[in-house]
Amino acid sequence: MSGGVDSAVAAARAVQAGHDVTGVHLALARNPQTYRTGARGCCTLEDSRDARRAADVLGIPFYVWDMADRFHADVVDDFVAEYAAGRTPNPCLRCNEKIKFAAVLDRAVALGFDAVVTGHHARLGPDGLLRRSVDAAKDQSYVLAVLTREQLDRSIFPLGDSTKAQVRQEAADRGLAVADKPDSHDICFIADGDTRGFLAQRLGETPGDVVDASTGAVVGQHAGAYAYTVGQRRGLHLDRPAPDGRPRYVLSITPKTNTVTVGPAEALEVTEVTATRPVWTGGPRPDGPIECEVQLRAHGVVVPAAVTVDGDALHADLRHPVRGVAAGQAIVAYRPDPAGDIVLGSATITS
Repeated sequence: MSGGVDSAVAAARAVQAGHDVTGVHLALARNPQTYRTGARGCCTLEDSRDARRAADVLGIPFYVWDMADRFHADVVDDFVAEYAAGRTPNPCLRCNEKIKFAAVLDRAVALGFDAVVTGHHARLGPDGLLRRSVDAAKDQSYVLAVLTREQLDRSIFPLGDSTKAQVRQEAADRGLAVADKPDSHDICFIADGDTRGFLAQRLGETPGDVVDASTGAVVGQHAGAYAYTVGQRRGLHLDRPAPDGRPRYVLSITPKTNTVTVGPAEALEVTEVTATRPVWTGGPRPDGPIECEVQLRAHGVVVPAAVTVDGDALHADLRHPVRGVAAGQAIVAYRPDPAGDIVLGSATITS
């Protein structure tokens, strides 16, 4: 129970379904005062109190589990290391993989519980397959696609058949004070939302060149390549405009030379994606190329593709170009289905 409306209603529905429910809030900050307040993130002291009040209304036991050290090592340190390596991580995906459905689920099973219930907007069908939520705008199947078959078998997502508006109305009807609480935004462990400043504090300033891809000319300076991501347009502070006057975007980050390369929008287009560490839960791993749809970032566009899984690698041939694909993000493969798009598998983009 994060302290938000989704997990509160998920818990309520689990109680209503007849399960023996215990509420658990995760203390993920070594110093909770450093996490943002005012319902902007998650894991604050305010959130803990909101979760406890919701548990009281539901009449269920409530505990706080301290996972701050594990969260710092598996999510925060990983986030910093990925940016230092020129990649763009998704910390919510990593938190699901390493904390909520690994550390938490392992502890829950060890204590005798059968499953973990969360407020994620996604569905598990009678066939056990992970599907998109009926609320496309709130769908979180992308950040859950990293879960293994064993983890999905011990997971329950009660909200996948409801829209966010329906969840809020149900919370109000149940007398839950979080019914109108704003959704969390940005990255919970960056208190002021300043990702560049957060990384600079941990990695230091490492000045380098911003280079134009077409001419090889140095067109600007940066204080740290980690502050940039593929597809970025704003905040480049280039010394000179492009000869044609068109805007330039970040095309690549090269940590070895501490160089950021920029160029025109069309240079961002890719038709092939390679990824590593595939997790395949939508059936047996394919023994050849399969036609499916892929999503390349959270809330990103969905494109048709031919996907091949070979050992610890996944390769996708995109049927039309996509811009702004960044290493470190996940590629998630879906199979269109009348009952809702089915998650086939996911992997971490390398190139």
